[in-house]
This record gives sequence, C-alpha cells and structure tokens, in this order.
Amino acid sequence: MEKSEITDRLTTIFRKTFSEDSLVLSDELTANDIDHWDSLTHMILISEIEKDLNIVFKLKELNKMKNVGALIEIITTKIN
Repeated sequence: MEKSEITDRLTTIFRKTFSEDSLVLSDELTANDIDHWDSLTHMILISEIEKDLNIVFKLKELNKMKNVGALIEIITTKIN
C-alpha cells in the first residue's frame, strides 16, 4: 500500500473520529493541532486505525508516534 492510499484511509478515520469533515492530514500534524484530541479520542483513533487496516500496534510503536508522518511510517512498515 502506498503512502497516498494510507493517507486517504487515515483521513477518513480522522474525520470520523474527530467529527471534522474538512480535516486535512499532513506529516507534521499532532494532537496539539486538533481540538478534542485527548487521551480517550487517541485510543479510539488507534483502535479505528487498527480495525480498518487490520494491524495491531505495539506499545513501543505508539510511543514513537509524535505526528501523523511517524504514524504513516509505522503503518507502512507493518503493511509492506
């Protein structure tokens, strides 16, 4: 799966999770950039990503996710 396809799928998940239809993902996007991104919505987001992409994140991978770009890199390694 290519980065653009992962980004498209993540965009759908982010928009649904945060109820923000105009949300645009960038590699630099962090929790500080989105209203209502707290620990609960973070876990919901991770759960939705795992379910949609049929993957499971390890705790050490979750700790490395400093922004959307890092998230995409981890997903890419898990899928490919």
